[in-house]
Amino acid sequence: MEIKPGKVYLVGAGPGDVELLTLKAVRALRESDVALIDDLVNREVLQFLRPGARVIEVGKRGGCKSTPQAFIERQMVKLAQEGHIVSRIKGGDPFVFGRGGEEVETLLAAGIAVEVVSGITAGIGAPAAMGIPVTHRDCSRGVTLVTGHARTGAGDGDGPNWEALAQSGTTLVIYMGMKNLPDIATRLVAGGLASTTPVAVIQNGTLANEQRLVSTLATAARDAVASGIGSPAIVVVGDVVRYGRSSMITMPLLKSA
Repeated sequence: MEIKPGKVYLVGAGPGDVELLTLKAVRALRESDVALIDDLVNREVLQFLRPGARVIEVGKRGGCKSTPQAFIERQMVKLAQEGHIVSRIKGGDPFVFGRGGEEVETLLAAGIAVEVVSGITAGIGAPAAMGIPVTHRDCSRGVTLVTGHARTGAGDGDGPNWEALAQSGTTLVIYMGMKNLPDIATRLVAGGLASTTPVAVIQNGTLANEQRLVSTLATAARDAVASGIGSPAIVVVGDVVRYGRSSMITMPLLKSA
């Protein structure tokens, strides 16, 4: 009997809060009979899978033992070739530091149908949850989403050019930057940002165990250690942080001109 071709959905599960899933994500999950789920995804999303669906853990967390990316891609190809409808469930958005681009390339090269289901990336959703607009006409007319570390062997030197980013005039939203935060802050100040520039550090954004810290470039790394905030966390750098709502915020709100 001929095997019916399968399909892969790359599903963005959002920053954590299950209510931030899109309707399209829920539909994709309901169609799937196999799900490959990342470590950081809220397990509440699994309630939307069809009854009896198989769940495969493919955790990837910085600093810990992770499922090799090549293995994940081989699994998706194999399962789809067997005729399965597969959801590859990722935190945030598949195309924002989610390796979605790599996975689409692999699937298309193998002749597998693939559909990307966008999700709310943590760099937008987590700041929004504490009232921080990543853009604001009074103080930031752009936002830069940037990784805090370089891919090993990528040939991109020391990673992002923080001195240049300091001159960009945009809000900086840094993913995977906690380990290198002391160096990042030093280089941003060297690039021209004031040491008093507001910084927000948000761990487990939008979840019940979310932790928030508001500080400055001069003290954010030290304050994060003192408060116990670690990875995974989003770091927001810029005057927009002053608009945030948190019991820990002591900076005055900016006033419109």
